[in-house]
Amino acid sequence: MGARAGFRHGIAAIEKWLEAEREQLVLWLPVVLGAGITAWFLLPDAARWIGFTLGGVALALVAIALPGKGRAPRVVAIAALALAAGCALIWWRSERVSAPVLARPAVVVVTARVERVEQLPARDMVRVTLAPLGHADLPPRLRVNLARADAVAGIAQGAVIRLRTRLMPPPAAAVPGAYDFARVAWFAGLGATGKGFAPVEVVRPAAAPGVDLRTRLSMHIQSRIAGSGGGVASALATGDQGAIAEADSEAMRRSGLAHLLSVSGLHVTAVTAAAMLLVLRLLALSPTLALRWRLPLVAAGAGALAAVGYTLLTGAEVPTIRSCAAALLVLLALSLGREAITLRLVAAGAFLVLLLWPEALAGPSFQLSFAAVTAIVALHESPRVRGWFRRREEGRGRRLLRGLGSLLLTGVAVELALMPIGLFHFHKAGVYGALANIVAIPLTTFVIMPLEALALALDLIGIGAPFWWLTARALDLLLWLAHVTASAPGAVAALPAMPGGAYALIVAGGLWIALWRTRLRWAGVAPFALGLGWALLTPPPDLLVTGDGRHLAIRMANGEMALLRDRAGDYMRATLSENSGAEDAELALLSEAPDARCSPDLCLVGVAAGARRWRVLATRSGYLVPWREMIAACRTADVVVSERRLPPGCAPRWLRLDRETLARTGGVAVRFGDMAVRTVRGGGRHPWLDPPTVQPPYPARPGDRR
Repeated sequence: MGARAGFRHGIAAIEKWLEAEREQLVLWLPVVLGAGITAWFLLPDAARWIGFTLGGVALALVAIALPGKGRAPRVVAIAALALAAGCALIWWRSERVSAPVLARPAVVVVTARVERVEQLPARDMVRVTLAPLGHADLPPRLRVNLARADAVAGIAQGAVIRLRTRLMPPPAAAVPGAYDFARVAWFAGLGATGKGFAPVEVVRPAAAPGVDLRTRLSMHIQSRIAGSGGGVASALATGDQGAIAEADSEAMRRSGLAHLLSVSGLHVTAVTAAAMLLVLRLLALSPTLALRWRLPLVAAGAGALAAVGYTLLTGAEVPTIRSCAAALLVLLALSLGREAITLRLVAAGAFLVLLLWPEALAGPSFQLSFAAVTAIVALHESPRVRGWFRRREEGRGRRLLRGLGSLLLTGVAVELALMPIGLFHFHKAGVYGALANIVAIPLTTFVIMPLEALALALDLIGIGAPFWWLTARALDLLLWLAHVTASAPGAVAALPAMPGGAYALIVAGGLWIALWRTRLRWAGVAPFALGLGWALLTPPPDLLVTGDGRHLAIRMANGEMALLRDRAGDYMRATLSENSGAEDAELALLSEAPDARCSPDLCLVGVAAGARRWRVLATRSGYLVPWREMIAACRTADVVVSERRLPPGCAPRWLRLDRETLARTGGVAVRFGDMAVRTVRGGGRHPWLDPPTVQPPYPARPGDRR
């Protein structure tokens, strides 16, 4: 009887808690849907996906069948169904976008229709998305980079062009934790990327010749403001970041200001509010209209049109659509006389995005934007915080200090929410972002964007030059702030690839704190702290090997990472540096390390880890090493790495990573201390890991036999 009474008491306590939190329960619907989507990404194959989905349905049926009419069974049933729906939804989406991928690199001559043109002046390139015509041996969508000098004037959306290009399959993550372009390309329908060569022939011009409005506006802005300032200005107006120099982009990222460059909630809100204010002020000048019309409702309609138009102008990317949907929901709430900005609104926006683009959950854009908005709204929905910063009768000085305090507290809350996400996806995060954003956000919202809008409007009558000058000076101040913040001592926190379990604990703890309202919310501090501690205490890898076997980074006795190949490119250096936990891409060279012996074809290095010394052997050229010499060297090594297929007699003492092995595993991260090995593929069977493929035939050369 005691156990039964205790069980009933526990159920009653849960029911009492759920009753107290009944207004918050709906907020967890997109969270649970997202958990089902996450399960699909984590589980390896179709058998597990089916089992997870059926398990969720079964749990829901069991919960419905339980006796009693409490709230708990209904909550369990809805959550279980949402879990199953999330897994099924992303699976359906991955199959719906299925398209063949290029099997191997190829040089082809292709005739294709232009689907999209992106100007990248900072890189002196033009990026075109192409749909091949009459090429059954090519993927249905390609992305090709052209030198600006090779991009002829007729390349526009809808045109048909013919060019020679070198195509590559979309690359998977180079090492565990790195950016997985193959997954992104799968959901975008891209089957190959590459570089095009001159001459580019326009076979058929676009039906409506000329440059689209977005491109024309970007080019106009960049003609008024030179350099990265013009790139930032065009990013604010059209979402086009192609004219921002890499050094300035990196400074914005390191300072925590990169969110200003991506058209999202801040920009859509500013445009919507400006349109509403302008329409309201103009209509209020007429006493007749002010008395007969509901001007706030008319202004809300104008704001909605401005939000939709701005979204279309900036390319209708997923983050912008997400922000536009949120703005429309806010305007609807205002029109109905309801409180406009609430966590329910945030949850509705997240739920809508996950229904339409469930794959967005895996990307940093979705996580960063919704984490920031959730942190802001949850903070200012708190009665205590509202009491601190509500308006009151006081002097201007106190009011200014209270406003600055609100901005600082909001910035700290946002940084706490965003830093784990930045560390998980990018392996580094700006430490001083909260302070920098106190200046940058008001500067962008209330100075730069209004000045730019005014300059564009006055350009219609040819007198916008003074306002372009003012806009340029404000943009110079923003870039100066980014560089000063990024170069400050300790400005960037860097970590190696974070374990997925640690990230899950941090996210779960943060959501638990943000979404509940009773004292039980503070129980989320425990998983958040545990996950953060796990991430901070995770030792960095001692050895990183890319999926093609060409590049290797190994930790030396002084703690620095050393590269196998002296001529590794900037992108590869940055990838290996970030995933090893280093703060910059300045890696040493293995050929110059005192513990390594390198020839043009081989490197042998000794690494002390744990209770022993490990010997790593790696090939570093395309030339074959005599097989007897190679087999003898393999016997003395614990780990052998090669981009080639090693001879069968090559038997290292522990790990052999050659072309055949790496084709199955992808990139590899190794810790010698506990002999831990992580791989990119991890045994999964997701569609971008084993896609349907096509391959054009090798072109015949003069003299080939037929």
